[in-house]
Amino acid sequence: MRLEGVQQVTSGYAGGSKPNPKYREVVTGKTGHAEVVRVTYDPSKASLSDLFDLFFASHDPTTLNRQGADVGTQYRSVVFYEDDEQRKEAELAIARAEEEYGKEAWFGFVPGTARTVVTAMAPMGDFWPAENYHQDYFENNQNAPYCMINIAPKLQSFKVRSKMDKIGQVPRGPGE
Repeated sequence: MRLEGVQQVTSGYAGGSKPNPKYREVVTGKTGHAEVVRVTYDPSKASLSDLFDLFFASHDPTTLNRQGADVGTQYRSVVFYEDDEQRKEAELAIARAEEEYGKEAWFGFVPGTARTVVTAMAPMGDFWPAENYHQDYFENNQNAPYCMINIAPKLQSFKVRSKMDKIGQVPRGPGE
C-alpha cells in the first residue's frame, strides 16, 4: 500500500528504557518499548489528520496492550508526538476514534458493544529503527501466514478502504 505524500515509513521501537533495543529484547516486554512506525510525509500532499485517522482505522485502539493475538505492552496503542502540533492533532484524532468506537453496534441496537479507546500519548523520546527484516515487512512477506491472516484482511477492510478513499488513495499491492 502506498499513500501519496508519504515519503518514508520506518518500523522501530520507542517509549522504552534500553538504548538501541533489538526485536528479541522488545518482544519480551521487559524493555518498555512499543513497536512503532515513524512516518515522514509531505504536508502539502497528506494531512496529519488523515494519517491519524488511517492509524486508528488500521488497528484496534480499544484493546489494552494487545493487537490481535499479539499481547504485551510492546503492542500497546500509542502515539508518540514530536511537537505541540502533533500532540493537538493526536488529541483530536483520539476524540474522533472515541466517538466512532463509543457507538453501539448496529446503529445503537446492540447494548454492550461500545468500546473505550485506550490509546496513550507521550512525547517522543528516542526512536530506534528496527532490524532490516522488519522494514517493509508486509511487502516482503505477503505469503507468510501472519501477514495473510492479520495484515492483508486489515488492508482490505471496509474501514481502511473508506479512510483511503476519503483521502484519495486506494490500497494497492506491493510493487504497485
